[in-house]
Amino acid sequence: MEIDKSVNVFGDPLVPCSLDPKTGFFRDGCCNTCNEDLGSHTVCVAVTDKFLAFSRSRGNDLSTPIEEFNFPGLKEGDRWCLCAARWLEAEKLDMAPRVFLQSTHVKALEIIPMQILRRYALDLL
Repeated sequence: MEIDKSVNVFGDPLVPCSLDPKTGFFRDGCCNTCNEDLGSHTVCVAVTDKFLAFSRSRGNDLSTPIEEFNFPGLKEGDRWCLCAARWLEAEKLDMAPRVFLQSTHVKALEIIPMQILRRYALDLL
């Protein structure tokens, strides 16, 4: 499995999203991706209770711990690499969490326009 170049939406080196809980397709703390990452886990967010309820309603319960996968379950405020298409679906329904652009992989732009991501950015001054 070959990891795509670790570059964020600005073309700069990708900043880690979260080491606690450890996130990312590769569980390396970054929103790195590759051809095998069919969900494109490339958008670094601060999860909210509203989004967690939305995700659960779509069949992806991110708040319940799963010990066999060493997954602690997410709570509001945790940072996590989300699937770009799921984030965009949430955005269209006013359920999207805020994003960290410096930690969001450039591949997210293949699914989500930059102008939409910028509206949700937590790391722009």
